[in-house]
Amino acid sequence: MMEPVRDRAQGAIKALSARLKKLVKSEKPGEETQLVIPEEPELVLEPEKPAPGLEKRGRKEKRRKRLTFLELWEAMNSNNTLTFFLIVIGLFALGAIGAYIFEAGRNQEFTSLWDTIWWTVVTITTVGYGDKYPVTIGGKMFGILIMALGVATVGIVTGRIASFLVNKQIKARGGLIVVERRKGHFIICGWKEGLENILENILKVNPQLRPSNIVLLNDADPDQIDHIRSIPQFKTMKYIKGDYIDEKVLLRANVKNASTALVLADSSRKFSLQEVDSRTVMAVITIDSMNKNIYTCAELLDEKFEKYLRLANCDEIILSREHSRILIANAASASGIAHIAAELLLPTHGGLLTEDIPNKLVGRTFRDVQGYFRELYGDIVIGVLENTGKLYFRKREALAEAQKTPDISKLIENLQVVKKIVPNNPVLNPGDNYIIKKNSKAIVVTGVRSGAQEIEESAVHER
Repeated sequence: MMEPVRDRAQGAIKALSARLKKLVKSEKPGEETQLVIPEEPELVLEPEKPAPGLEKRGRKEKRRKRLTFLELWEAMNSNNTLTFFLIVIGLFALGAIGAYIFEAGRNQEFTSLWDTIWWTVVTITTVGYGDKYPVTIGGKMFGILIMALGVATVGIVTGRIASFLVNKQIKARGGLIVVERRKGHFIICGWKEGLENILENILKVNPQLRPSNIVLLNDADPDQIDHIRSIPQFKTMKYIKGDYIDEKVLLRANVKNASTALVLADSSRKFSLQEVDSRTVMAVITIDSMNKNIYTCAELLDEKFEKYLRLANCDEIILSREHSRILIANAASASGIAHIAAELLLPTHGGLLTEDIPNKLVGRTFRDVQGYFRELYGDIVIGVLENTGKLYFRKREALAEAQKTPDISKLIENLQVVKKIVPNNPVLNPGDNYIIKKNSKAIVVTGVRSGAQEIEESAVHER
């Protein structure tokens, strides 16, 4: 705090020394030269001021003390629940104290404050056990008042409970809810005709997924959502109305804690094909920026947008129109491919599946994997799916592995390989000597498995 005073003193001393160095010359040549010493400047010490931060803090503390009651009053006006709670507590206190004043010492049933509290609770809730009752005129008059207020209080409580339930139902139907305290849920963004069939097949291929863990996020008409939720199987699904490319809407769906997000080619509005795919890309980018752990799947109508989804770390891309064209072209050649594809993809019985490869087979050959699944389940392994799981983590693992070499040229080569990693890359019939890599799955054609086989399979994968 003395630093400003010290600075002023040093400045005065410097000015004094500069003046002392100047000699005043005499007016005539014969006169003596005199040294003129100026008077020492007077140092004025200003009163010490408090620091600006401390002064403001003191003002804020005084203001808080003054506004305590005002803040409580504003909270009561803005929060009806708090006001009602305080009224009920005040009513209980009033009943207990009033009954004690009128009945204590005159009524043997009211010997303590606890007796009056018990009587007040029984009276206000209109239970009326009759084990305690007032006998004095003042106590009876006070009891009448408490009974009237009790009936009103019970009516208000019942009305508020009913209002809360109705309001909750209205918000749920209108998609105005916020998904909280939920982790690992499945978010479906967008709307398509026949969405109920898509949902049904999703539940079939994911038996562990419950309808209550599915969140529908779109801007469709409420009547269309009501049709979905009228199906008993989908009754517990959550619905959020809004634009799925908006970060605030995605936060309402709790995307940060979701495990999977499926972005459909939205047809809830009259968008052009380019607008639909552009919105899909924007949604995937936004979701990936909010949650690096989420597995994202996206449907595209035009394959030229595929490269943008790759850059957005989309884990699985569905080119629905391109796939339809390929099936139609194969059907035109009388090859029967359309029937084969339908039979392989039907989730009702067997078909084409991807299965986890046990850790003991990582680093082994493709022939070993084929023998393992053939002996254990009777399945036919037709290929391997590489780089499964979240692409973000696969690239991080590959980057860490690529940096282990001390050779610069080898390091550059490894980094180029990391850059070209394709998520969920299928390698069909790779050859018997193909080495199984980490994070790979087996592509198998399977029949209907028994319950014992499924239990055995899950136990093997856990090991």
